[in-house]
Amino acid sequence: MAKTPAPRTPARKAAPKATPKAPASSRRIQVRRSGVHGKGVFALQDIAEGETIIEYVGEVITWDEAQDRHPHDPSDPNHTFYFHVNEDRVIDALYGGNSSRWINHSCDPNCEADEENDRIFIKALRNIAAGEELNYDYGLIIDEPYTKKLKAEYPCWCGAKNCRGTLLAPKRRPATPKIPSQKKTKKT
Repeated sequence: MAKTPAPRTPARKAAPKATPKAPASSRRIQVRRSGVHGKGVFALQDIAEGETIIEYVGEVITWDEAQDRHPHDPSDPNHTFYFHVNEDRVIDALYGGNSSRWINHSCDPNCEADEENDRIFIKALRNIAAGEELNYDYGLIIDEPYTKKLKAEYPCWCGAKNCRGTLLAPKRRPATPKIPSQKKTKKT
């Protein structure tokens, strides 16, 4: 039986600037039971839009090593703590990870993941109130055609009005070339 490849969770490439220090977030966020999926991360105090909340950390390994480790749990083969850093490296937060690994997905996220100098930082997309669950769009990437069956293997339970129903990133459709319209000339 062939192993299913581990999906990639990409981060947005941040504009070049000084890499922020990961904040001392232990008093600002807390892991607890979530209605979305098992555990989740919640704000203990208000967090301002644009604020760096936590760094996604863990053992940095190659994609080949990630494929060898995949799945972490054979009874739940599509659940991992992998985070795509670049084409060669992935963070495996099962080893040396922090509470950031428990941040759940949402199709209408209040956070985003930024990659800066091969490090991943979770930042607030908007103001987040104390007590609110943190989430970002996992936008998992799998290099094969999406089918209903494949989408069902990565279900989304976020409950957002704009929920895609899957953790998979929307496939980019190739741009349709525009054919210039023929201008009709008036016959005189």
